[in-house]
Amino acid sequence: CLFLPDYFNYLLSRVQENEISIVSTGQLLDVNSTGLSRETLDYFGIPERWFTAPALSPRRLGKVRGLPGLEEVEVVMVPGHDTSCAYDAMPSPDGCRDLFLSSGTWSLIGFESDRPVLGAEALANQVSNERLGSGRFRPIKNCLGLWLLEQTMAVFGNRPRNGDEWAELIAAAEALPPPDLLLDVTDRAFFNPKSMKDEIDQHLARRGGRAPRDTAGYTRLICDSLGQGHGDALRVFEQMTGRKFSRILMSGGGSRNRLLCQATANAAGVPVHSLNLEGTAVGNIANQLVAMGAVKDLNTFRQSLAADLKPEVWEPRG
Repeated sequence: CLFLPDYFNYLLSRVQENEISIVSTGQLLDVNSTGLSRETLDYFGIPERWFTAPALSPRRLGKVRGLPGLEEVEVVMVPGHDTSCAYDAMPSPDGCRDLFLSSGTWSLIGFESDRPVLGAEALANQVSNERLGSGRFRPIKNCLGLWLLEQTMAVFGNRPRNGDEWAELIAAAEALPPPDLLLDVTDRAFFNPKSMKDEIDQHLARRGGRAPRDTAGYTRLICDSLGQGHGDALRVFEQMTGRKFSRILMSGGGSRNRLLCQATANAAGVPVHSLNLEGTAVGNIANQLVAMGAVKDLNTFRQSLAADLKPEVWEPRG
């Protein structure tokens, strides 16, 4: 039994390995080791013999086999979860004081740690402990993201159709005053409603608020609410771990939304460094370079990348 990224590696190399980050995302990994959870496998009736032992990454699997013309191409196993690669691309010197935010349809916010974040409080806050390729931990919260905005805009005939129109909408939303009442972005009713606009309107009505009048109003409401959600996640992590985060490194489509970046900085109370970075692709390449010996290690790659990136920094306001 191979997870999908590992199955593609197998098709290329004929080597069967299950990479540790995708195994942890599949919730079959023992949180206290780098091995499979026998308790979980037994609970679901899954034979342990179906799986190879989880493998650390990156590592070389050998040359491509059985595909004419590609015999000299090396197959490299990198972290199989796309978010894991995206986080590996974050230009952080050691990850200890930086909070990482991959902002797109969903907001994945977390940090790197030598230990998992466990216990009743972690469970109540829906914290998962994903694994880095090295076997270290990435405590992470999967929060609602720009799915809220994408689905709301779907009902409007004047929804933006290109980058320029999105920029105009964001500028119009920025000109509006902050909403009196924000959305509770932890409300699971927002995950997949029949009509996101109707769900937002009802959510506000139940709490004594009024629905926005136009697309700019919904955009301002949603971006401010998502920013508050990001700030709340930062405080949850600080409370549970005793850490103090000095900044948020933000990549993904949301990093190009100036209203969302500023709202996140305001709510979190720390600067947001917006990175024009295709994180998953860059992190994938970084791991390949490390495995092939072209770069010493991931921290070396991050330092080199940081020297070339020019992030836009959003300082907290009021």
